[in-house]
Amino acid sequence: MDFDQLTLTQAAAALRAGSVTSTALTTEALARAKANADLNAFVTLDEAGALKAAAAFDTTGDKDKPLGGVPLVIKDNIEVAGLPCSAGTPALRDYVPKADAPVVAKLRAAGAIIIGKTSMHELAFGISGYNTAFKTGTEFGVRNAYDRNLIAGGSSSGTGTAIGARIVSGGLGTDTGGSVRVPAALNGCASLRPTVGRYPQEGIAPISHTRDTAGPMAATMADVALLDRVITNGEAALPADLKQVRIGVVKTMLTNLDADTETAFQAAIVRMKAHGVTIVEVEMPQLAELNGQVGFPVALYEAYDDMVGYLARTGTGLTIEALAKEIASPDVKGTYDGLVIPRKLPGPDNTLLDARPIYDAAIKTARPALQALYARTFADHRLDAIAFPTTPRVAIASNPDSSSLENFGLFIQNTDPGSNAGIPGIQIPIALGATSRLPIGLELDGPAGSDRRLLAIGLSVEKLFGRLPPPH
Repeated sequence: MDFDQLTLTQAAAALRAGSVTSTALTTEALARAKANADLNAFVTLDEAGALKAAAAFDTTGDKDKPLGGVPLVIKDNIEVAGLPCSAGTPALRDYVPKADAPVVAKLRAAGAIIIGKTSMHELAFGISGYNTAFKTGTEFGVRNAYDRNLIAGGSSSGTGTAIGARIVSGGLGTDTGGSVRVPAALNGCASLRPTVGRYPQEGIAPISHTRDTAGPMAATMADVALLDRVITNGEAALPADLKQVRIGVVKTMLTNLDADTETAFQAAIVRMKAHGVTIVEVEMPQLAELNGQVGFPVALYEAYDDMVGYLARTGTGLTIEALAKEIASPDVKGTYDGLVIPRKLPGPDNTLLDARPIYDAAIKTARPALQALYARTFADHRLDAIAFPTTPRVAIASNPDSSSLENFGLFIQNTDPGSNAGIPGIQIPIALGATSRLPIGLELDGPAGSDRRLLAIGLSVEKLFGRLPPPH
């Protein structure tokens, strides 16, 4: 088997046909994980548990299960029974949950083999994956599959780089403002941020119940659709007829692009048009303004209560203050100590304001207005989706500066508005940059609840670009 091009869908089919064993696939995945220790992709590699589960599948497993015997990885803020769940932070490194999070239970019930827990931006509060709490290589920070000097993106950094580096073909991340789509874009894989509420959120270390969701990340859109189908007990999505697809482009989402991203995105639009997609230029006045009124106010306010509730459920006896005291990454520590714990939000001229009234306004007024803006835009132009570059730039250097507030804002500039509106978005790899030779992604955001339609469009659009070549 060509492991560099293997997809989840192919692996599942080969296992069903009996042309490969789960033990062979799992052994190869574990060997690749160990050979790529310098990526810092894993917090925990469960070699013994994974090989035992694979052997059990090979002897008595149900070959008809949709993920029977297929190795996967899980982000380390999603609970897996018997494995530590650190959420990327030192205070939780010894927390071992007794039960699987519901999203994990679905994958296991479908026959998946979990080989380990992937590293992440600490407490999921960032886009670089530069985490100083955990490493298996010589440098800190989860590293990009295509260039070890660069960021893997975040916060689902390890899952993204493990798929990009061809260690596994799929896994789970979580997304609050871009955290499954940013690392997927920067490592050349596909992902779905589902409509909020599509997946159960229990058993996952939270930031914000309004914004958080688990999301599948995988080699291809077909693999993402397979994982989504398993989690939702849904029907298989069939490829859409591109001649029936209408996609909007919003000019304000095409700012701050580097040359490689600009070129690849424009080429992608031309190619979609050539294959029958109707492209419509649309305006979304006030998008940035409304998004700004929702994003940080909701995430930073809910982060306190949601984490307090989560810690109570873990049975660790940890307080949020004790958790914050041990935060390793300076960017996350600053956010927790300065804003989350004191329940403040940055106001004009670096003043700090009480978060509650700003949060209330965000939930009661700004978020409904943002959702209405999206609903109106989709309806008025009869759009299936809005297209934009997932990240405005290719991966940047991995170092403490990669976690700056400026980089954070830049990399979520396009993914954040849809997250705040709670709508679904898919990320599709479209090219390696002409000069950088680094992965570039296209995102399609659809109306709330249109996940299956979006996946169907993704299945067809992905065929126009093919899979990116593996890293050298």
